[in-house]
Amino acid sequence: MKSKAEDNKDFLKLFFLFIIITILIKVVLNPALSLNSAKDGILIWLNILLPSLLPFFIISEILIGFGFVDFIGKLLKPLMKPLFNVPGEGAFPIAMSMLSGYPVGAKLTSRLREKKLITKAEGNRLICFSSTSGPLFMLGAVSIGMLGDSKLIPLIIIPHYLSILVIGLFIGSINSKDRSIKIENKERNLWQEIQNTYLSWLKTKKSIGSLITNSVKESMDSILIIGGLVIFYSVLVETLFNINLVQKFFINISNLLSIDSQLLKGVIVGFFEMTTGCKNIAEANINLMYKILAINFVIGWSGISVHSQALSFINTTDLNGKLYIISKFFHGLLSSVFGFILYTLKYKDYIQPTFFNNIQLYSEFNLLNWISLVFNSAKLVLMLNLYILLLSIFIYLLFNGLKEKY
Repeated sequence: MKSKAEDNKDFLKLFFLFIIITILIKVVLNPALSLNSAKDGILIWLNILLPSLLPFFIISEILIGFGFVDFIGKLLKPLMKPLFNVPGEGAFPIAMSMLSGYPVGAKLTSRLREKKLITKAEGNRLICFSSTSGPLFMLGAVSIGMLGDSKLIPLIIIPHYLSILVIGLFIGSINSKDRSIKIENKERNLWQEIQNTYLSWLKTKKSIGSLITNSVKESMDSILIIGGLVIFYSVLVETLFNINLVQKFFINISNLLSIDSQLLKGVIVGFFEMTTGCKNIAEANINLMYKILAINFVIGWSGISVHSQALSFINTTDLNGKLYIISKFFHGLLSSVFGFILYTLKYKDYIQPTFFNNIQLYSEFNLLNWISLVFNSAKLVLMLNLYILLLSIFIYLLFNGLKEKY
């Protein structure tokens, strides 16, 4: 006899198989639709994800190999351990994700676990709050490009990052018996920490050339996986929502619940793919507050497409992917709650402009823009790591000074 859990898994497999077969039939009947949606997915990957994420991936891999992350982890331990119950190395994926967006945080957390820089328990905690959307997407694509109003930026970005901070503090408070910082018998100064990191790298016996080669290879593998998933979900969403039966179903549901059909479609599409879902919600003819609540949830949830990208990295480790999915659901809920509070306090009487300047982010390939995005992304990641290093040194010296004083 099969258990209830096994029956549920079998049902989900059959349901997924049914969806795939339905989409395949639709693709055969309407190949132009699938080709156009695949083209959109390729352009999203080529124009946005490849030039913006690849520099983050390559430089991050090189820094991990050089021992930079291990070094800042030692310096930031006095801050990260009491607050979030994770080692100092956890600051690296958090900061990189907050600047670059999905799925950088999940990938870097997985790499830290693969390199055994964090324990399984620490990795499971870290994976719950180290994956965020990037400010460029929320500011440029959503607030300005889709909602057509830069004044709405705080309604999107503040709830998103505030909710992930709350999740991190809450996760850190669970099983916090190992939250205290272990004091080493032999205290080291900053110069000794630098020497120790350098000697540890020498023991790996890896040349700079091989380190760079492996970093590029690992990063290209990751970006190709992301590209394949983006194209797949672009075809899936467009094909699924062009089936007459599906369209009629959502129209009936929206009428039954008295919900705007465009809003309902946006939330359901956003469940699968974040960008398309936000665009559909922004186009709905509804009150601004409902748009903000729905968009904040979709960005916090991030969509099955992003989850597939993140799980492709998480599943290479012993980390719990279910915790990641659950945390993203609560990230979406809290983003909506904080968005509602902020809207009520400051934007309740705000009138949204009727003119929308929708920006086409990936309508065609432009080599100069592509090169500029690569350059700016590389500059951004280098500057971010410089700031992390300076902050780490400041916190290390501050805590050592307080320790000597008291």
